[in-house]
Amino acid sequence: MAEKFFITTAIPYTSRKPHIGNTYELIMCDAIARYQRLLGKDVFFLTGTDEHGLKIEEAAKEAGITPQSYVDNITGELKNIWSIMDISYDKFIRTTDDYHVKAVQKIFNKLYEQGDIYKGEYEGWYCTPCESFWTETQALSENGEHICPDCGRPVQKSKEEAYFLKLSKYQERLEKYIDEHPDFIEPEARKKEMVNNFIKPGVQDLCISRSTFTWGVPVEFDPGHVIYVWIDALSNYITALGYAVDEKGELYQKYWPADVQVIGKDILRFHTIYWPVILMALGEPLPKKIFGHPWLLVGDEKISKSRGNAIYADDLASHFGTDAVRYYVLSEMPFLQDGSITYENFIAKFNSDLANTLGNLVNRTVAMINKYFDGVIPKSTVATEFDADLISTVEGGVKAVAEKLDTFHVADACDEIMAVLRRLNKYIDETMPWALSKDEDKRDVLGTVLYNLIEGIRIAATLITPIMPGTAKKIESQINAEGTANIIVTTWQDAEKFGLEYVDGAKVNAAPEGMFARLDEKKKLLEIFGEEAMNAPKTEEKPKKEKKEKKAHKEPEYPAEISIEDFCKVKLICAKVEACESVENSDKLLKLTLNDGSGTPRQVVSGIAKAYTPDALIGKKVIVVANLAPAKLRGVDSNGMILAAGEKQADGTEKITVSFLDDSIKEGTIIR
Repeated sequence: MAEKFFITTAIPYTSRKPHIGNTYELIMCDAIARYQRLLGKDVFFLTGTDEHGLKIEEAAKEAGITPQSYVDNITGELKNIWSIMDISYDKFIRTTDDYHVKAVQKIFNKLYEQGDIYKGEYEGWYCTPCESFWTETQALSENGEHICPDCGRPVQKSKEEAYFLKLSKYQERLEKYIDEHPDFIEPEARKKEMVNNFIKPGVQDLCISRSTFTWGVPVEFDPGHVIYVWIDALSNYITALGYAVDEKGELYQKYWPADVQVIGKDILRFHTIYWPVILMALGEPLPKKIFGHPWLLVGDEKISKSRGNAIYADDLASHFGTDAVRYYVLSEMPFLQDGSITYENFIAKFNSDLANTLGNLVNRTVAMINKYFDGVIPKSTVATEFDADLISTVEGGVKAVAEKLDTFHVADACDEIMAVLRRLNKYIDETMPWALSKDEDKRDVLGTVLYNLIEGIRIAATLITPIMPGTAKKIESQINAEGTANIIVTTWQDAEKFGLEYVDGAKVNAAPEGMFARLDEKKKLLEIFGEEAMNAPKTEEKPKKEKKEKKAHKEPEYPAEISIEDFCKVKLICAKVEACESVENSDKLLKLTLNDGSGTPRQVVSGIAKAYTPDALIGKKVIVVANLAPAKLRGVDSNGMILAAGEKQADGTEKITVSFLDDSIKEGTIIR
């Protein structure tokens, strides 16, 4: 019997259309679920919608429709986005579903009957958007106003009769559980935040009913109250499986406890304090892991419809395609720190990773097999001097990707996949198939080279299946014309061994389809925003003097210490300067073309022109920050940063010294 794997997302609140930051969580969970299916596990992937509460009641009233009609509309829109983004969930629960409502009432009744819920009176500051109560101290801002400490918006003083859950009764038990299960909350930094900031200072009993609005699950024995959002929404993870206190459905018995529950860092407190206590009070096992992911920002700002910076997944997909959106958000969201999205960075990454590295590799390989072998996949009969390193890199890449996905380091898994693809591109440059084709005596070598490329691409198709499932299928069709090559991605094990024997006569596609055409940034932005928006004059938000001061160099504020995990997020590699030239209209910038061992030249712009002439740098080995987000400096693309020291002189100028490496260090070597 296959090993079980149960994964859940937080259920999005149906007050408005979800933006790309909300959608990231679904894409991440989908990638993990698809990977686990490739491992051969029996996966159950749950998501849904949270549809009760004051905010929805108010939004429906403003729209002139019933709350049920309002949530029906939003849920329909949300499910459409999930479909566009190719989310392969197994069940979708709505908290307005009849079976869920009945189960929540039974859960409430049980906890009340056993003394874990009591009736009292609540007086505090209520945040409608966050559905959260705050004490006087928690809600008081520095300037004397009362605001929500989570979202920063105004709160209202509220006093009402309410039911409370005895969180304090379970504090010691919760602390002990977290201590005895070190992997229960991840990442580690988030666990420390929860324990030190919210649990150890003392857990207060939780208000779990409201009597000032009606859109919610009614308390059966006290109709004037509706069950507060956290009992209602959090219970979905077990009610979706058929749990209803006196009934424990087949799915619940099969899949619970969850292997991982993935949530945003902003609701970690509810899932690592309230949810475990509810389960403890019910006498049910706790999930194996709660994983709190960071936020996806627009530039360096939190995504917010009220700020006018919201970006939506369906809009992105209409411009770039579903898989490009999936790849961008998965590859740009670090394990712990917030990720960032801008249209400029999206286009740069699309061109660099998808068009150049992936699409070009597949297109070139298929075209060469069609040209030199009439489309028939050749066999490997002789070896080249580059084969062993290629095969080792590909097989090692499979292991590295698995390790990253096993631990939810999805962005790092994307980096490992790109490393495999770059090595395959480098293999083309090393072996030069076009030159081999001119020598009939080298035909066997040419066959080996093209066979190795097809094998590498086949394996890469498996690696990218969780990240870009549609693209993986396209690759299969490119290298497997009409099923003749028998290349079908079914398990992860298919990718672990390099050296598949293709059936005789197996052919690639005779008319290969381009997957990712390179984008012209200016044209694409014009297409997205329109000529009027692109040509609109820029509004000066600050006086020119302030703008100048902002550009002045400012020393960063370094923390007293960082963890090894933080340090390891920075990928430092050795690279050789192959070419260097000044950047037009700049006396500070140099444009360097680097050989970083990937087979694809890396362009970096660096502000070292006052310290070095271009000729002085050519041939030097430097240290490059390889996983820095792409940027534009004076309109020139820069993909990384070279390390240099800056020392202030007595005259106020800065002496810059680049950190050079010994010539014996190979390009692409990781610096530790």
